[in-house]
Amino acid sequence: MIERALIEGGPPVIKFPPLKEGVLLKRYKRFLADIELDSGEIVTAHCANTGPMTGVLNVGGRVRVSHIPSPKRKLPWSWEQAEVESANGGKCWAGINTSLPNKLIALAIEQGHLYEHFGSISEIRREVRYGKDLRSRIDLLLIPEISDKPSKEIYLEVKNTTWAEGSLGLFPDTVTTRGQKHLEELIGVLQFSRAVLVPCLSRSDVKAFAPGDSADKRYGELFRKAIQMGVEVIPCCFAYQIDQITWEGTRPVIAG
Repeated sequence: MIERALIEGGPPVIKFPPLKEGVLLKRYKRFLADIELDSGEIVTAHCANTGPMTGVLNVGGRVRVSHIPSPKRKLPWSWEQAEVESANGGKCWAGINTSLPNKLIALAIEQGHLYEHFGSISEIRREVRYGKDLRSRIDLLLIPEISDKPSKEIYLEVKNTTWAEGSLGLFPDTVTTRGQKHLEELIGVLQFSRAVLVPCLSRSDVKAFAPGDSADKRYGELFRKAIQMGVEVIPCCFAYQIDQITWEGTRPVIAG
């Protein structure tokens, strides 16, 4: 059973060996980035984020990479974080590895940080087929404890969010027909389950979340429709450090 965490106030959600720092030289072919490490070595890192990376793709800017050599990997280096201008002044780090948010949200639930929203969760299932003709996959399907009320299953879709205007986090940063479909699929499960959209705010300076209307007007329209129909939106904020990622709480939604 997954219960409320005892530690509160910016606790680490995940820890890892210290990342290596360097400077971004270029990003190309969507999946590749050349980075000059502080040691002077130039490496090619895998870039899991295939989108435009608005506001976090800064050639000449500071970045952090992980090194995981393995015969199963084409590249031992992965681009993990980018230093950006902070809405609070100075700099902060943003998490650009899009393979991490689902794991972070699952860990936050397991550690009890979202207990007030979901209660006790007995099981978290990943990539479960759902929607029209079962052609979509939900990021996380939460199975509540039977003793909790309401005890409906919770369909939870996660969206990595690094684009910000001031302290306002925005998603998406480009037209996303896939994201539009996800909103429609979430609306579709409301008759028998809870449906939740979780913008994973992967930078600690974000104070609120809104749909990125200027990038995808249709997504913004569907976002507001989804809320009106009963889809819940719970933006979750994390701070990215050189050897850990910490929980920074939830943020309000601005949908007007």
